[in-house]
Amino acid sequence: MTRIAAEALADFTAALYRAAGLPQEDAALVADTLVRADLWGHSSHGVMRAPWYIDRVKTGMMTPVTQPETLVDAGAIAVIHGHDGVGQVIAKRAMLDAVARARKHGVGIVSVRESNHHGALGYFTRLAAEQGCIGMLVANGSPAMAPWGGRRKVIGNNPWSIAAPAGRHPPLMLDIANTVVARGKIFLARQKGIPIPESWAIDAEGRRTSDPVAALAGVILPMAEHKGYGISVMMDVLAGALSGSGMMTEVNGPYQAEKRSRSGHFVMALDIAAFGPRDVFESRIERMIAEIKAVPLAEGATEIFYPGEIEARNEARHRAEGLVLPEQTRLDLVAVAQGFGVPLPAAFT
Repeated sequence: MTRIAAEALADFTAALYRAAGLPQEDAALVADTLVRADLWGHSSHGVMRAPWYIDRVKTGMMTPVTQPETLVDAGAIAVIHGHDGVGQVIAKRAMLDAVARARKHGVGIVSVRESNHHGALGYFTRLAAEQGCIGMLVANGSPAMAPWGGRRKVIGNNPWSIAAPAGRHPPLMLDIANTVVARGKIFLARQKGIPIPESWAIDAEGRRTSDPVAALAGVILPMAEHKGYGISVMMDVLAGALSGSGMMTEVNGPYQAEKRSRSGHFVMALDIAAFGPRDVFESRIERMIAEIKAVPLAEGATEIFYPGEIEARNEARHRAEGLVLPEQTRLDLVAVAQGFGVPLPAAFT
């Protein structure tokens, strides 16, 4: 394991993206999103993914200079064509656009087609929360789960996130996929060489497996059984069908460097002030949090957390202590750096 300061890791990751052809500001954004995921404790969406995105740039499946085009500009709504640009750059633009529209209309909705994977969705919904809005972001992904009762994957885990300001607390934030677990966590288990719970996936023959390699070749199970399957289908309606982007088997993952992503996004912002005074809303959220955390503990529990609280605590701790990267992740990043001639951070040498 390698320990490195978050700032040093972000600078190094940004240098890799600049070497791959991204403009300086865009490279810094992508690096920040990846490192922020590691800080939150979601290493499945952290710098482990940097080589995947860079491979997509190398093959031409992701355009390093992102030039989104607005196809529809109709008051509260917009449709943006991403033209296979960098997913993080497109998602940030779409969220900030949605917030600006919400300022004028109370609600802003931006539908995005032909984008790319963009890491942890909570990064972008928190942008809205930090500006006094409730933010929502839905993305569709490559096939990860089968229809309930099937054993061939045709439906993505289609993650979604909602974030809201929480007064004196860090924002409320939910960021989940509709499978039992995000595919990235299985990739992380493979990176670490450890087994996964048998409740996560079935292999290609439809049998439960603890082998991450067999799981990746098989099917990840939906959360809450048929409910997770149904939610995932409807999220593809919002992110894929509505936007005119790819749907279901037409979408490819960030690790499929030889194929266009065709991912779509649904981005929404609600201006809290349009519904009533923001300070009243935030005081109500503080009351919600207090009531949640006051519930008596179940056996074995030590504390109750509101959605987003664990990530906020992890970020504070990891910024102080540094991040610990799996050895395979370090080796993958070193290989990319050596290919580009980018100097390694001191922690990597």
